[in-house]
Amino acid sequence: MIFQENMSIQRKLEILSDAAKYDVACTSSGVDRKGNQTGMGNSVACGICHSFSADGRCISLLKILFTNECIFDCKYCVNRSSNDVVRATFTPEEVCELTMEFYRRNYIEGLFLSSGIINSPNYTMELIFQTIKLLREVHQFNGYIHCKAIPGTDPVLIEMMGWYADRMSVNLELPTADGLKNLAPHKNRKNILKPIRQIQLRREMDKQHLALPNKSISEAGKLLLPDQKDYNEIMTANSGALIYQKSPKIKRSFVPAGQSTQMIIGATNESDYQIMSVAESLYQGFSLKRVFYSAFMNVNQDSRLPATTDGPPLLREHRLYQADWLLRFYGFQTAELLDEKHSNFNVLLDPKCDWALRHLELFPVEVNKADQATLLRVPGIGLNSANRIIMARKL
Repeated sequence: MIFQENMSIQRKLEILSDAAKYDVACTSSGVDRKGNQTGMGNSVACGICHSFSADGRCISLLKILFTNECIFDCKYCVNRSSNDVVRATFTPEEVCELTMEFYRRNYIEGLFLSSGIINSPNYTMELIFQTIKLLREVHQFNGYIHCKAIPGTDPVLIEMMGWYADRMSVNLELPTADGLKNLAPHKNRKNILKPIRQIQLRREMDKQHLALPNKSISEAGKLLLPDQKDYNEIMTANSGALIYQKSPKIKRSFVPAGQSTQMIIGATNESDYQIMSVAESLYQGFSLKRVFYSAFMNVNQDSRLPATTDGPPLLREHRLYQADWLLRFYGFQTAELLDEKHSNFNVLLDPKCDWALRHLELFPVEVNKADQATLLRVPGIGLNSANRIIMARKL
């Protein structure tokens, strides 16, 4: 581990913006908050990283890590504790200065802030919360903010952060608990799912209290949605004391753009069927807005990591994104696209076309009579085209 004293903010920016490039969960769709006359910035035209919102807009975010120091030694991570890389850490004031100055120059439309873990999850999350609170209340920044919720953080800190951020995300890291145990033994599925559940239920309830019974989250990652009545108080992670956390004085809903997560694809041996089953469970059980798939890039030398001599599995990543779109917008289910025998996507065909070729008995489709669900299953017909076909019938 290499430390440099008296590092300039410019040097920190070079290190921590480069270290953030492996986190792909930086879309900023879902917020339509306008400027408010008193503050600076807005989130109407959301989104120096380029990302795309759900409606196709290209957006710009200042994408940085708060720190690339980390107490964990995840085998796939370039910032793992055993790597000899130059370490840097921003102060909350430095992140605020960078965000405001980049925004004033019209370089960015918001902030994406992730981080390694210094000392402990709570210590790191407190620094990130202090940063976001300074931006909102002192600098009156009204633009888009996406920040990470660190697994293992006290639920009260997650609650406080949710009132200031537009989107929060907790990275699932790897699709299965076994893969996580092998490559990231310091992490576990239970600690990852707990803040995801908390954010989901806090958004759904829209009340001033929340409870987090551990029985709802299994080590195996079974994603079950318990009754809402169980979630009526905030419970601290350690003492179990009841704490009621009021929303800040600023008028803002709790994580209005929802939450997302990221899975690394290709670092472990899970099939596409397993990956899409996990994603489907997250959408259905935790109401996630997006699941991001990041093709594994071998940045470390470790015998437990695949060699990837052919480079990152980018085409596989692309097929997973296409299938993810079918789950979210086209009414497909994972069991229709894949099964235990046919467990991986055909890299030569997109998943929708591959499904159609395996179900020729459903074609041809009478375009003038088919309902929207049937039209959406026809290769080449998307949401807009299906709606236009249906509207044309009424003319």
